[in-house]
Amino acid sequence: MVYLFHFELPVEEATWTCLATAYRPYLKCLTVSEVDASAKAVMHLPRGYDAVNRRPGPSGDDEGGGDGVGPEGAARNGADDDQSEITFLAFFYVNTKKADITMPSGKRDQPSVEDNHDGTVSLKYDPKEEGLHELFVKYNGENVQGSPFKFHVDSITSGHITAYGPGLTHGVSGEPSDFTIYTKGAGAGGLSLAVEGPSKADISCHDNKDGTVSVTYLPTAPGEYRISVKFGDKHIKGSPYNSKVTGEGRKRNQISVGSCSEVSLPGKVLDKDFRLLNASIQAPSGLEEPCFLKRLPNGNLGISFTPREIGQHVVSVKRMGQHIVNSPFKITVGEREVGDAKKVKVTGNGLKEGKTHVENLFTVDTRSAGYGGLSLSIEGPSKAEIQCKDNEDGTLNISYRPTEPGYYIVNLKFADHHVDGSPFTVKVTGEGSNCQREKIERRREAVPLTEVGSNCKLTFKMPGVLPYDLSSTVTSPGGITEDAEINEIEDGLYAVHFVPKELGVHTVSVRYKEVHIPGSPFQFTVGPLSDGGAHRVHAGGSGLERGEQGQPCEFNVWTREAGPGSLAISVEGPSKAEIDFKDRKDGSCYVSYVVGEPGEYRIGIKFNDQHIPDSPYKLFISPAMGDAHKLEVAQFPTSGVQADYPAQFIVRKNGAVGQLDAKVVSPSGTEDDCFIQSIDQDMYSVRFMPRDNGVHNIHVKFNGVHIPGSPYRLKVGKGDADPAAVHATGSGLGDVKTGHKTDFIVDTCNAGAGTLAVTIDGPSKVSMDCTEVEEGYKVRYTPLVPGEYYISLKYNGYHIVGSPFKVTCTGEDLAERGPQETSSVVVETVHKVSKSHKGGAGVVLPHFKSNATLVTSKGMGLKKAYVGKQNLFSISASDAGNNILFVGIYGPKGPCEEIFIKHMKQNNYQVSYIVRERGEYILLVKWGDDHIPGSPFKIET
Repeated sequence: MVYLFHFELPVEEATWTCLATAYRPYLKCLTVSEVDASAKAVMHLPRGYDAVNRRPGPSGDDEGGGDGVGPEGAARNGADDDQSEITFLAFFYVNTKKADITMPSGKRDQPSVEDNHDGTVSLKYDPKEEGLHELFVKYNGENVQGSPFKFHVDSITSGHITAYGPGLTHGVSGEPSDFTIYTKGAGAGGLSLAVEGPSKADISCHDNKDGTVSVTYLPTAPGEYRISVKFGDKHIKGSPYNSKVTGEGRKRNQISVGSCSEVSLPGKVLDKDFRLLNASIQAPSGLEEPCFLKRLPNGNLGISFTPREIGQHVVSVKRMGQHIVNSPFKITVGEREVGDAKKVKVTGNGLKEGKTHVENLFTVDTRSAGYGGLSLSIEGPSKAEIQCKDNEDGTLNISYRPTEPGYYIVNLKFADHHVDGSPFTVKVTGEGSNCQREKIERRREAVPLTEVGSNCKLTFKMPGVLPYDLSSTVTSPGGITEDAEINEIEDGLYAVHFVPKELGVHTVSVRYKEVHIPGSPFQFTVGPLSDGGAHRVHAGGSGLERGEQGQPCEFNVWTREAGPGSLAISVEGPSKAEIDFKDRKDGSCYVSYVVGEPGEYRIGIKFNDQHIPDSPYKLFISPAMGDAHKLEVAQFPTSGVQADYPAQFIVRKNGAVGQLDAKVVSPSGTEDDCFIQSIDQDMYSVRFMPRDNGVHNIHVKFNGVHIPGSPYRLKVGKGDADPAAVHATGSGLGDVKTGHKTDFIVDTCNAGAGTLAVTIDGPSKVSMDCTEVEEGYKVRYTPLVPGEYYISLKYNGYHIVGSPFKVTCTGEDLAERGPQETSSVVVETVHKVSKSHKGGAGVVLPHFKSNATLVTSKGMGLKKAYVGKQNLFSISASDAGNNILFVGIYGPKGPCEEIFIKHMKQNNYQVSYIVRERGEYILLVKWGDDHIPGSPFKIET
């Protein structure tokens, strides 16, 4: 049997550097990348051409001409006298695509590779051994998606059934996956197939009447699928197969429509401090979920929740952890109130077929289905815009507008269960948007571990900033915050340097004009990494926020904390992008891309086939700047701006002709227009009124194009909301179980007032609430489906260190599994200080890790003191960890007159003191709460 594989590979322009001898005066130098250097291109030169001296040789002379020559100078036959230019043969593209096979014995073999001359190649292979084979396919030195491919080979004469094809190893959600079953000579018996995975997969079979059966299945969600092929109730060799289905190129949009039961609590329940209350409801089965408290028109308290079971429920309402009066309360839920997805009626042609660029309609009727939230997600080749009209009578009119043809998956859930028929597979036809997509993929290696005392470095690129506007601090796991050094390595490339004193996760804050740069605060682990993966990759830079047509758009990607893996970056929009990638070999890289057309673009960043936090990024590439580059801003406020008070700055046109406009975007995302007034012919005043505390973005455009530096970042309010000072702890960030209410604390003490946004992504929606506690805010949630959940915590729009947190949930399915679901809550926080340290006016002492026995001391001042003179001694705590040095001297008439302590760096100190009376003195030296060796010292005068 000959196995045939078909691959579609990008046809890219080759870039050689080693073919200088094949240069023609009227042609540019031909270049090829280093990874292709081992693949020798074949070219033809005109007869009589001297390749060494780059000129025509003597007629009929075979030296350097007459025959084609390869890069290594070997003679090759077949060039005509009148051939006037160098020609690359078509199979050059094949040579740059490597393929080999690892046989069951471990030996390597090579398949036959054929170029189809249409951007695809075909691989043919005649197996020599039975068993599991691995096919490695590389393009430009990198494995193509899905490589290595596994397939099982069996002897045809054995009468056993075999299966082969790409659908057994990999696929893309929403696209058909194919494989073939070879049944010739198998005898009598029944053939059965099953595909199990994150979603249902419709299977279709076709008997080819030649001893083979073609099988196609359509996976509707990414993940691992288990494909079972049985003959006579027994698995064939290699079965069950594991196929990895990705969501590559798939766009997803989702909406949720709440439909909850609202119940007034029995009796008169009044509480003035409403924000300090939280509530949870426990069903008869024991399932406990957070629920929302509401202030009813009569002033009484009510709760809002989704009924899941019939019977008596118990509601607990607590204030700062203590039950309020009459809590817990009892509520009875009837049969009609429990949400039943099977009673939801869905009608409309929009769930059967669709058209691009038009509204595809369907109707959802929940009138007989009880109470429950309705969630809708649509996944396909484009991010279809969803419109939902609630008719206020239990029915909803829903429409979606895709922009690309192809298969779309519509997930429709009510009360966390799929309605009948969901997920729906819809074939959308029509014209596409001619969206262009470019992608690069690079292998990221693990960086060497850093140890205590080593020189640590974190790099980032920020073109156009002044070094003295940058500042950095590093906070150790013990809570010690120290200034870090920033130096400019090259133009626009900066490095933060620090020397850690303990193992664990450090927080590195980098600020530009007192505002965190994109990506800051950074997590930097000293010692072995405790957690890796896509959720540990972060990206930031202007190229993820805005850009200009024809100009480089740049951003940083930090993969250090994620460990080794594959990093893929895609740019999708009206025109194809030229992507440049620079690896800094320290766990960070720099990406630059250029696009030729303005419009909406999406930047996707994936690590090991999973989107990193906040990916994909959506941004607008503006037209070429034109006269906008002439404009400049003056008197822009850098501090002292308060919410609900007007602020202003000046814009000079400098002779540019056109329309000036400006808007202010608050931290919550709301937009407000700025008031623009002409001062004279070439100067304008821009006034705006910030409504919230936090970092605002001021967009200033000229003829619809951002002026240099726009959008400008402005911190509003006295409160210094610092995401680097926010920490999260609790069992809800560890391993959890379905149906069990869990929680975690977000500590905002000394972080200032700001906006706390909590988002939980996972295989099901979660009931969640957030209430104020002494040290910050408590977040409670109840997962319903096992799997991996990612909890994102943002403070004033910045991820705190550790976010997103990866949480593993085990247990039984209490709701139906679907695509990734999102639950979120946003809280405007108040300024908090810790009350645990009463004498410190709210200051919290960090948790020190030190050993006072390792402190050394020396100097005459430890034994003898001279009256009226400086008495000196030194303290070295460089090996004793971090803590605070305390020195005190007590004499015959009380404390010593004066003591001076000077820090000499690296926890080395010089101490001097003066005594005014003769007598016996006692010198106490403590490193934190513990005496150093020899303390207390007895000093004579």
